[in-house]
Amino acid sequence: MKTVAIAGNPNCGKTSLFNNITGANYHVANYPGVTVEKKEAKIVHKGQEFNVVDLPGTYSLSPYSLEEVVARDFVVQEKPDVIVDVLDASNLERNMYMLVQFMEMGAPVLIALNMVDVAKKRSITIDIPALSEKLGVKIVETVARENKGTEGLMDAVSQFTPADSQAESFSISYGPDIDEVLIEMEALIRQNSFLTDIYLSRWTALKYLEHDEIVMKKGELAGGIHEQLAGITDRLNAHLKSTQSTTAENLIADYRYGYISSVLKSVVKTADSPLDRLYLSDRIDQVLTHKMFGPILMLAFLYGIYEFTFWASEYPVGWLETFFGWLGGVAEANMAEGLLKSLVISGIIDGVGGVLGFAPLILFMFFAIAFLEDSGYMARTAYMLDRVFRIFGLQGNSVVAYIVSGGIAGGCAVPGVMAARTIKGEKERLITILTAPFMPCGAKLPIYALLIDAFFQTNKSGIMLGITVVSWLLALIIARLLGTFFVKEEASAFVMELPPYRMPTLKGLTIHAWERCWMYVRKAGTVILAISILLWVLMTFPGLSDEKVKAFEQQRETIASQYDASVVEEGSSDAEEVSEQAQAYRDAIMAVDGEEAGASLSGSVAGVIGHTFEPLTEFAGFDWRANIALLGGIAAKEVLVSTLGTAYSLSDVDPEDSSTLSEQLVESGWTMANALSLLVFVLLYAPCFVTVVAIRKETGSWKWASFTVFGYTAVAFVAAVAVYQAALLF
Repeated sequence: MKTVAIAGNPNCGKTSLFNNITGANYHVANYPGVTVEKKEAKIVHKGQEFNVVDLPGTYSLSPYSLEEVVARDFVVQEKPDVIVDVLDASNLERNMYMLVQFMEMGAPVLIALNMVDVAKKRSITIDIPALSEKLGVKIVETVARENKGTEGLMDAVSQFTPADSQAESFSISYGPDIDEVLIEMEALIRQNSFLTDIYLSRWTALKYLEHDEIVMKKGELAGGIHEQLAGITDRLNAHLKSTQSTTAENLIADYRYGYISSVLKSVVKTADSPLDRLYLSDRIDQVLTHKMFGPILMLAFLYGIYEFTFWASEYPVGWLETFFGWLGGVAEANMAEGLLKSLVISGIIDGVGGVLGFAPLILFMFFAIAFLEDSGYMARTAYMLDRVFRIFGLQGNSVVAYIVSGGIAGGCAVPGVMAARTIKGEKERLITILTAPFMPCGAKLPIYALLIDAFFQTNKSGIMLGITVVSWLLALIIARLLGTFFVKEEASAFVMELPPYRMPTLKGLTIHAWERCWMYVRKAGTVILAISILLWVLMTFPGLSDEKVKAFEQQRETIASQYDASVVEEGSSDAEEVSEQAQAYRDAIMAVDGEEAGASLSGSVAGVIGHTFEPLTEFAGFDWRANIALLGGIAAKEVLVSTLGTAYSLSDVDPEDSSTLSEQLVESGWTMANALSLLVFVLLYAPCFVTVVAIRKETGSWKWASFTVFGYTAVAFVAAVAVYQAALLF
């Protein structure tokens, strides 16, 4: 089986090409020991098996970020049979920098020259055979967004042999000063077999000259000539500083770009055009990133996304609610009374069904977010908001982490926290990590949708947009407070590439949306299911004492004695339509049943916990049942909805009532004040457990992770009390 690594710069179409090759049949995990996402898939092409790995998108192989370290380590340690380096044909000079580094490593490289359609639109002509000959590397043209060239690329991969790449004999002249030193260092490395089992001799020498910390650390552990090589590097840098006011690292980068420029000079031609000519993306940016109109249009796009999401998901959500209602009815009619029936209906169907019922909403929200990402608009959002974020001690790159976390409702705080590692400034990175969980992630979305459906039906999209804006404002205000009182570091510069606008493909959008929605569904079927069952146990046991059970039985007997035997028999039947007296008997019996169920839940382990906090939480409008749900929400926010569903179904006045949870909340006495209080509390309180662990990994400290649990919950409670009491006044 051949191992194929897909590499490339961000925004070069690498992920689209990977999706074309693998479809949606790939596995997502993390690289060992780090939180960088790893995508790989095993595929078969014309009878040959391949293991395809999507490397993190990076601009170089220098270890300036964790993604660059991961990409380089994979090539060095796993030694893939072929590396498909995806190059943006419309921006070759920048993209080829990493290609040159691959070739200096002696890696087996094959070029996928992508976005040739964009290059043609920009009147860029590339002599591909000449470029291939100059580099000594085979080149295959592709247009990933239209799935063109994928078959030819895989044919080239299957036929690839080390002879197809001249990378091992590749070298660049870095000028007399560096070349002379490189020759000296190479000889020393070969003579002493210094790290030659891992790297090429010349590449090791280059890494020493570039002060590559990872390679130098390995060299220090290996001993031998490490000190000698480091001394040669220091002498060269001292010479270059005195003669050219530069360092070996900077000079090497300059010569690499010089080599790239010389290669492209004769093979890439751009048609003459007026100096004031703007590409389509530039013309669009004049409007979409305008200082005044840009933010207005951005809010309009967000509102449009929510309109689309609620409109598109209305019927599918209704269908799922009907399905789970029918499923509960089937279980009610066919299962014998007892704990198993209660577990199936209240613990599983009401719990997990309450979460899965929102899957269509999540799916369409992710579809809309994928459109913004793939079209290139998401990067513009970061660019526009940089000016605002600077006021709050953050930078434009923080926007990306916020959006991934759910800045456009539907993301996830875990990858959002991880996305903050691309921020170079330590201060901005830490503050972004600590505030990203305030975004309305996909786990919070069902809670918001539930409350909106119950109390804000007249303008669902407007309320959802309002929740999003408030989430951003709260995150920024807390970021400012953290930066002022807790995290004091120097601010860093913001640099971001704006990719050209592209029309996303339906296939790409569908794959992205389904992948994220499936993670939500899988979580509901595993983590949420387990937590729902655990909470059902806590809400069911120890149950009522025999004395209390007998007391409720006596109440039923007393009610039955007030009616004729024929009326009792009719009221106890399954008939939907009964006489007026039989219906009165039914209502009286169901009232007793509801009291018994409520008493059982109230006396359960969870009920006791909920009652314990109620004297305090009642100031925020939370009763003991809401307290149970909020405690469950610390494990996973989706559990809040499923736990409310379980709590209200276990204590429902009518066990056969098929009303939705939103209707049950209204019927049980919830008001607009309760809804607003819960909204604010959910916005601010502790992140889910998985996010807390991610914060611990990214910050390297339980101090900050604990702060987000206890500190944010305290802030959330104070804010919820203030909102609830204010709402009662008005």
